[in-house]
Amino acid sequence: MIDTWIAATIVAAIAGVVGFFVVLRGAAFPAHALPNSAFAGAAAANLLGVGSLLGLGAAAAAAAVLIATLGRRGRTEVATALALVLGLALGSLLLSRSSQYEPQLYSLLFGEILGVSSTQLAPVALLALSCVAAIAVLYRPLLYSSALAEVAQARGVAVGRMQLAFLLVLAGATALTVPVVGALLVFSLMIGPPAGARSLTASPGGAVALSVLIALIAVWAAIALSYLTDWPVGFFVGTLSALAYALGRGWAACRRARATAARSPADPVSAVAPGPRR
Repeated sequence: MIDTWIAATIVAAIAGVVGFFVVLRGAAFPAHALPNSAFAGAAAANLLGVGSLLGLGAAAAAAAVLIATLGRRGRTEVATALALVLGLALGSLLLSRSSQYEPQLYSLLFGEILGVSSTQLAPVALLALSCVAAIAVLYRPLLYSSALAEVAQARGVAVGRMQLAFLLVLAGATALTVPVVGALLVFSLMIGPPAGARSLTASPGGAVALSVLIALIAVWAAIALSYLTDWPVGFFVGTLSALAYALGRGWAACRRARATAARSPADPVSAVAPGPRR
């Protein structure tokens, strides 16, 4: 359980940091496609008898390069869909060659957070530090190209290279999170908490910090609730991530309503009534 809490904390932190830029860049489709493409790498690693983290990283990086290369002419959605279907097709083929088809499939899709061993923590922590370091180095140009891509390109920012760099970071985060929460739940953890955080604050730094905090709360609560109810951890991860987004949107709507009410006149009748004639 100690290994589970440590791994879950690392995964939530990196999902919150990278997920903020996923939401800011509108890259939800690549964030969904890369984990499923990495599914093929994990299946290949299982078949070859090597570490699953190596296979996940290689497959996710290959899919990121494919998306960035084919998406340079404005066809990002098509390139992303191609990477997704190729990864799933290859993964299903490789898993069919394995003697551990059903348990391995479940583990890759939904994670095995309660089965994390001490030997996995060091590679997971190293990969997480690499992703955070890359985000720290790319932070300003990445933020600029994410929020104002055309202006950033006009001022000399290599938007195409920035897209490739971000997708490679996302691939690394994918390789990190898939063994813990699974390919299908990485998406919810990278979208729900960051989207909820963006609704709560307009500050980029504050949104990143809130995103990490919400992701940590979601994962920790999911483990505790799974222990109490004997329900799958993945169910609570997905549900709490969606709830975080819903609460964030609700808070933003209430804030807009209060701002609109504050700008409106106190007495609508006096606001439209004509003044005294002179």
